[in-house]
Amino acid sequence: MTDEFSPDERALLAPYFTNLDRPVFALVNLPEVVKGALFARYSRSPKSLRRLFLDEFLTGDVGLTRPETAFDTRRAEQLYERVFVEYGDDSVAQLGGVHLACEGASNILTKVLEWGRLMAYLEQSTRYIPYDDRPGGRYRYHVPAELTGTLRARYVDALDHAFDVYRAWLPRMRAFYEARHPREAAESDGVYRMTIRAKALDTLRGLLPAATSSNVGIYGTGQAYEQLLLRMRAHPLAEVRAGADLMLVELRKVIPAFLKRVDLPERGGAWSAYLAETRAATAAVAARTLATPEAAAARALDSRTGDEPEVALTDFDPDGEVKVVAAALYAATDRPDHELLAIARALTPAQRAEVLRAYVGRRGNRRHRPGRAFERTAYRFDVLGDYGAFRDLQRHRLLTLEWQRLSPHHGWRMPEAVDEAGGAAEWRAVMDGAAEAHDAIVAAGLPEVAPYAVAMAYRVRFYMDMNAREAMHLIELRTTPQGHASYRRVGQAMHRLIAEHAGHRAIAAAMSFVDHSEVALERLEAERAAERRRARP
Repeated sequence: MTDEFSPDERALLAPYFTNLDRPVFALVNLPEVVKGALFARYSRSPKSLRRLFLDEFLTGDVGLTRPETAFDTRRAEQLYERVFVEYGDDSVAQLGGVHLACEGASNILTKVLEWGRLMAYLEQSTRYIPYDDRPGGRYRYHVPAELTGTLRARYVDALDHAFDVYRAWLPRMRAFYEARHPREAAESDGVYRMTIRAKALDTLRGLLPAATSSNVGIYGTGQAYEQLLLRMRAHPLAEVRAGADLMLVELRKVIPAFLKRVDLPERGGAWSAYLAETRAATAAVAARTLATPEAAAARALDSRTGDEPEVALTDFDPDGEVKVVAAALYAATDRPDHELLAIARALTPAQRAEVLRAYVGRRGNRRHRPGRAFERTAYRFDVLGDYGAFRDLQRHRLLTLEWQRLSPHHGWRMPEAVDEAGGAAEWRAVMDGAAEAHDAIVAAGLPEVAPYAVAMAYRVRFYMDMNAREAMHLIELRTTPQGHASYRRVGQAMHRLIAEHAGHRAIAAAMSFVDHSEVALERLEAERAAERRRARP
């Protein structure tokens, strides 16, 4: 049943709702605080949303021409202050959101911005945008406020040199790939040009420092922004804290009530102080712990020798596949969980595989993913990959991910094509310059600032802990032929480890869109497909 409204009421309501007659509708043309307050009030009122809006949020007499300021934002602000601040009902802060642009952020800052799970992000890509221009006479990278004097000059020299090499080698790498992969007669010039361009940018992005600036678009709720700002205000880097101040100013122009607690000393201030204190305490105890005789003995007993693998599966459940089979059966039966687990354990591997094949079904594409039974088991991967690959993998949010500080200590990777094209010496010079700048900043007592100088070709250690359903999404997406070679390699290794190291062969088999092929021009098929779509009437 839906409310009936008079003609005058319908005229008042029409600008704010996508329909007035059906039980499903969207809210439009309203401030975020009004939308959020409406939903917060909705939960405690017997009225329909449209009636509630008409009775309690529109001012003036029904039938009068509505002025542009007719909706009562003052009432909405008061409602939030009472429910959110006084009562501590955090759920109402999930009811309003903001699209926010953060421009000129370093790649160090973008990783901080993209840490939260409950937000949506879109970041400028080093794959499609060359960084060879010099707006305002300087390359696009961040110079930390913490650096002064000769240390700042040394940093700028190192980064300018890296960008100079990148700029000089972009046309050379394009020419190299054009010679190696000549355009076929049937290939359009546009597809070929974009493919070669992307390949050159992919190859050379390792020269770019972590200080390279980027633009990030964010959509999040008031609650998500509050959590982000609390973390940023506690961060040791000046760029991050300054970014938090700028964001808070702009967000308060749109959703002020959602962010009332952020800079209250007894609320957000205490929260940010807690985060800063725990970070410092953990760093101190880690330094002491790693210096103990027990830690040295544990390192000596480590049986691994030789080069460390790029991807290691460090934790998994040997019974994980059995548990997924039991979970797959759960919704189709009336039996308790423990009984289904016993049944699944008694099945043969072939029988368990049959259950999972039915549960997974015939997947038409990688977006056809099975249900939540695949969330019954998880994998923890320790990855030592280049920073460029980390940037792409870090954006996956439905998992647990943490990373260590970027440094030159784990070495770097150079694409074979750079050596073949004659650029190895210049590549090494950039890597050496980055390492020297990093070490000089550390020696000056600024270890948190030093990662800005490190090139993206250097490796960083991070872990990714995910259930099998998220693993399917991540691995299939990141091994597609159009993907960057560095993260394709990580995804392919993860898939092999699930099948061979964990022994979860049926789960690995369900990931039927994992691509283990080697691809010469990663973007070629994607550009062809894009051209076909553009040509459709």
